[in-house]
Amino acid sequence: MFVQGLALSFGLIVAIGAQNAFVLRQGLRREHVGAVVLFCAAADAVLIAAGVMGMAQALGQSPGTARALALAGAAFLAVYGWRAMRRAMHVHKLDASAAGSSLSLGAAAAQAAAFTLLNPHVYLDTVLLVGSIGAQQPAALQGWFIAGAAGASMVWFSLLGFGARWLAPWFARPKAWQVLDGLIGATMFVLSALLVRHALIGM
Repeated sequence: MFVQGLALSFGLIVAIGAQNAFVLRQGLRREHVGAVVLFCAAADAVLIAAGVMGMAQALGQSPGTARALALAGAAFLAVYGWRAMRRAMHVHKLDASAAGSSLSLGAAAAQAAAFTLLNPHVYLDTVLLVGSIGAQQPAALQGWFIAGAAGASMVWFSLLGFGARWLAPWFARPKAWQVLDGLIGATMFVLSALLVRHALIGM
């Protein structure tokens, strides 16, 4: 059950998305990486456990809540994408010695929470899908399933956040930093549009 939960969680989490882009950017900036990684992994663990324990069924019966989360998440992603595009318009480079002061711990935690909890796909994938599959396992093995799925999140976010430091010399180049912000901005806009479309079709 541990391996099954690990594989399932990895299959869902290893993808380009708003949360992963934020963790990668924080890792490149060497800014509150431990706190961001810990929050994202802990949030996944809580949501997975909640899904396995029955939250999946409750959320699946509340389309109004899912629609509200989609619209709120779309708005947040659009604002973040606009800010990333603004950064991409200016030539700058990564200065590891100065990057740490650009965001307070509270601000970094708040953004990590927003990317995690305002993204409806987190609930659809982590709570509904992982939760429903885990809930089908024998009661005695559900704990192992949760541990495997949560462990996958911890490993992935750790690699994404702390591993990004090795890319810092490359992102010291102004053009590379502009490209990253441009890609992040474009990703945010695409995800925002998809969430709006999903919410409107569901109405």
